Amino acid sequence: MPSPADIFLWGALPYAAVALLVTGLIWRWRYDKFGWTTRSSELYESRLLRLGSPIFHVGLLFVLAGHLIGLFVPQGWTDAIGFDENDYHTMALWVGITAGVLTFGGLMLLIWRRRTTGPVFLATTVNDKIMYIFLVGALGLGLSTTLINASGPGYNYRTDIAPWVRSLFVFQPEVSLMANTPVEYRLHAVSGLLLFAILPFTRLVHSFTAPVPYLFRPYIVYRARDPQVIGTTAPRRGWERSDI
Repeated sequence: MPSPADIFLWGALPYAAVALLVTGLIWRWRYDKFGWTTRSSELYESRLLRLGSPIFHVGLLFVLAGHLIGLFVPQGWTDAIGFDENDYHTMALWVGITAGVLTFGGLMLLIWRRRTTGPVFLATTVNDKIMYIFLVGALGLGLSTTLINASGPGYNYRTDIAPWVRSLFVFQPEVSLMANTPVEYRLHAVSGLLLFAILPFTRLVHSFTAPVPYLFRPYIVYRARDPQVIGTTAPRRGWERSDI
């Protein structure tokens, strides 16, 4: 029988996090469009940013892809094509550890840059610091969970955690599936849900946008400096008198 804490964590918290995510995005888009930005600090420092940002974002893409495959592709499907649990487990560990190290390493580099570069640190808000705490927590717990799984006999999360996640989408959360999972997986799940809940209220909101209109915007037309177009007369400066 699930405890009240289990019912709250695995039956109510996921829906509360998604509700905050959706309503927060709507509110932010309606009342804070100008704040929907990464607040880039590239003008203050670019060398570490050019290194850390691609590492973080590429690693994060692989992390997200791994979660989607692991949670939403049933084990029966991979078994049906001859990809047994041992093969899947080995692949998931190698990909997961690589993606986790890249993502967490890139994040640490970005935090180091923000802490040690004066102008960037001064531009860091309290909201940013809270965001980094939740981001480090979710990614750090995810990486440590993968390392723990790699160092032991191996835990097949597709037998309980993945079905629990899928049960949420049909509004029939199977709380009992999460009640007995290893504690590191439960901590990682809670940290991920909390990160989703605060995401719309931080600079991470930019992950829900893509510069699609930029691809279709008209070209910017500049005044030509070709003498054949403007003539041979030198351009008049603003403080010079005109003969006209």
